Amino acid sequence: MKVLILCTGNSCRSQMAHGFVQSFAPEWEVRSAGTHPASQVNALAIEAMREVGIDISSRTPKSVTDYLDEPWDYVITVCGGANETCPTFVGNVGHRLHIGFDDPSDATGSHDHVMSEFRRVRDEIRLAFAAFCTERQ
Repeated sequence: MKVLILCTGNSCRSQMAHGFVQSFAPEWEVRSAGTHPASQVNALAIEAMREVGIDISSRTPKSVTDYLDEPWDYVITVCGGANETCPTFVGNVGHRLHIGFDDPSDATGSHDHVMSEFRRVRDEIRLAFAAFCTERQ
């Protein structure tokens, strides 16, 4: 199974989803990318994932254009921006899904409050992608 997870910046939600899918289905080929990739993975996303035993610290945001010509079983967008601006894939895409989540990097306030938003979104991503993987294994 080949799964591509898309977001706008590929620095937070898509990286967390990538980490979870890889942990739930290690035999699958999983990639993540962004329509406008950031320069690095969000440090708070790394911290939130580390809390649940998944290390995404060595990942770097990638551009969706890196993957346009590859065949994918699933292309999944995890934010509204990527769902609306996702380019047309010229390769073979079996299924295209949108599983949207709030962007925790938009949270403002104290570190504790912002971190609580990262944890909330992380947990929502974990539940949604656990169900996605379970249904397809």
